[in-house]
Amino acid sequence: MSTAAKPVIVVTAANIAPQAVALLSDFELVYAGKAATEEETAALCRRHAPLAVIVRTSKVGAMVLDAAPSIRVLSKHGSGIDNIDQEAAKARGVKVVAAAGANAAAVAEQALALMLACAKSVVTLDQRTRAGHWDKSTHQSLELQGRTLGLVGLGAIGRRFARIASAMDMKVIGYDPYATDLPASIEPVSLESVWQNSDVISFHCPLTAENRGLLDAEALAQCRDGVIVVNTARGGLIEEDALLAAVESGKVAAAGLDSLQQEPPPADHPFFRNGKFIISPHIGGVTSDAFVNMGVAAAKNVMAELAKLR
Repeated sequence: MSTAAKPVIVVTAANIAPQAVALLSDFELVYAGKAATEEETAALCRRHAPLAVIVRTSKVGAMVLDAAPSIRVLSKHGSGIDNIDQEAAKARGVKVVAAAGANAAAVAEQALALMLACAKSVVTLDQRTRAGHWDKSTHQSLELQGRTLGLVGLGAIGRRFARIASAMDMKVIGYDPYATDLPASIEPVSLESVWQNSDVISFHCPLTAENRGLLDAEALAQCRDGVIVVNTARGGLIEEDALLAAVESGKVAAAGLDSLQQEPPPADHPFFRNGKFIISPHIGGVTSDAFVNMGVAAAKNVMAELAKLR
């Protein structure tokens, strides 16, 4: 048990932004360290009896919550809360809050980068040019002006990406059963319409039990030939075997992925053997600005929720 004079907040990371630390000056911050396991986080909570946990990448569920019944808030350092057991938190009266929108610009820019890299064969052409090839007379890239971008998820990130695509003169359609007050630049459509009418499909929704494997073989069969798939959300939204088959057949022209089902992936992951996959290590939301924004938002969410309990 902690003997600190200040109430404790456990952070499941090695650090948070100095601006967030300053906001939490009335608390003692205890860091679980880089890549902490749930068991390690639970041990810290058992020792320090925190009022809140700021959750970055590690899993937080019943084990952590039972280790410290003092916990009142789980505050996500980011927008995706799929690594928090929300049912376990609800059952124990613990509030779960996310830093919604804090990394929207960063993730939308990563989606743009992956879309462009796929459409313009950036990685392949770089590798071939370095190897002595000069493909000017034989290569043709895809022009995105006039093409249709289909968004799955129309929260802060999806809407920001939509604005970027609209500025490129792309048509933007999107599916989100929870979205309201959409800008005129986004045409709301059914999920089937996204599959059937998009030249680029980009995922910007949380992962839930209901939408796991959303892009499967059946959905891919409905897509246009040569579609580009971009995922900066969660790897579990896509059935990877089905996507691999679609890329190998040419149904999918290229896939830009910032998230995979298993992270980090195994060294022999089949995507690595195919140059039509462009993969980044789930860093869409990891910029210097987003790090500050997410930390500050997570800190403010903790303080706001704890203030309600006084």
